[in-house]
Amino acid sequence: MHKLFRHVLPAALALSIAAPSIAADAGHAGSGYQVISRMDLGGDGGWDYLSFDAPRHHLFVSRGDRVLVIDAVKDRQVGTIADTQGVHGIAVAQDLKRGFTSDGKAATVTAFDLDTLKTVAVIKGTGLNPDAIVYDAASHHVLTLNGKSSSASVIDPATNAVIATIALPGKPEFAVSDGAGHVYVNIEDKSELVQIDSAKNTVLNTWPLAPCESPSGLALDRQHHRLFSVCDNQKMAVLDANNGHLVATLPIGDGPDAVVFDDAASMVYSSNGQSGTVTAIHEDDADHYTVKDTIATQVSARTLALDPSSHRLYLSAAKFGATKQANGRPSVVPGSFTVLVVGRH
Repeated sequence: MHKLFRHVLPAALALSIAAPSIAADAGHAGSGYQVISRMDLGGDGGWDYLSFDAPRHHLFVSRGDRVLVIDAVKDRQVGTIADTQGVHGIAVAQDLKRGFTSDGKAATVTAFDLDTLKTVAVIKGTGLNPDAIVYDAASHHVLTLNGKSSSASVIDPATNAVIATIALPGKPEFAVSDGAGHVYVNIEDKSELVQIDSAKNTVLNTWPLAPCESPSGLALDRQHHRLFSVCDNQKMAVLDANNGHLVATLPIGDGPDAVVFDDAASMVYSSNGQSGTVTAIHEDDADHYTVKDTIATQVSARTLALDPSSHRLYLSAAKFGATKQANGRPSVVPGSFTVLVVGRH
């Protein structure tokens, strides 16, 4: 994704470690969430998505050419998925006991065993720059969302092969599955959301996300059929997953790149990398939402994952230097990469 780097941060902001907390809406109690610990992992390379394997308490952290595997109970690294060049995302298929990484630079997917963490296969033939990746339990297929090909590649894990390509109306970003035959994809450059039939591998509907602009992260409340898209213009759009109707828009921070929904708590969390915050929003009911809190994290913490049992959030981050890289992105202070743990003490 790397949407945070589209706008070079001012030096004073880039060097800051955490942004100040912003008060919750008047009349509403805050979430009680804060950064409760940090896992300083160091090392070189960029980062993108995180993913959580709840039964094993494993946190998967993308890290340039590898995936770090963290034991969330002991807060320490217990493994590495190696040789994942340009890795963006990690999909977890519990029924298959498999994990899958989208290797953007290599245009491959690495399949690995969730128990042993050993690589099972390297799958070739995706579109260019496979970015987001999602497992759909209804079809038992893995889909990569290919940023440079405006397509989705469909992989059959039984054969570890690409079996179909779905043309999309623009550049895809994050995707979610409802587990009932539909996959939803944010289309970043068109500010649209696509509904895919995962049995037929075809686009069913394309819905506008206005007033949401340049959507990235996407989450789903399966019970109430609500989709949550976070967007560059500091808005979250809530859509009805059945018909694409815009239900609500909520204010969030700057530079969002991920969003998660905590079913048990009826909470939506948006990670805002340029603001250095997480916006906590309560789902009062399917059609009404309340901003409960703005949680200070760290500038650069733009992606996150949720542990559904502890209700803790995990965010990748690093300190930025005052200089720019050749590609125009701010430099990263060597050895400063960390994973923030956000929750209640």
